[in-house]
Amino acid sequence: MIKVRIPTPLRKLTGGQGEVAAEGETIAALINLLDKEYPGLKERLCDEQGELRRFVNIYVNEEDIRFHQGILTPVKKGDEVSIVPAIAGGSFVITFNE
Repeated sequence: MIKVRIPTPLRKLTGGQGEVAAEGETIAALINLLDKEYPGLKERLCDEQGELRRFVNIYVNEEDIRFHQGILTPVKKGDEVSIVPAIAGGSFVITFNE
C-alpha cells in the first residue's frame, strides 16, 4: 500500500484520519481510488479538467510531482504521498469547500 498524508482541511472527508492507505499506479489513479473511498476528495484536489488545482501541492517521497510527470507521476507500494495546500503569508491560500 501507499501511505497518503491528508492535510487538516480534508480530514473531515477521511473521518478525521491524517493518514490513509491507498493503491494506484499514478497519482491520478490514486486520487480516483481515494475519491471512491472518500467522496469529494478529488473535486477538492483537481479542477474540472482533472488537473491538479493551482494551490494544491502533492509530493511523492518528498519530491514535488510538478517537477516530474504531474498527476501522471508513477507511485508504487511503499511510497509516501503528501497532499499539501500552498501557504502564503502564514495562512492557507486555498479553501476546501464543504
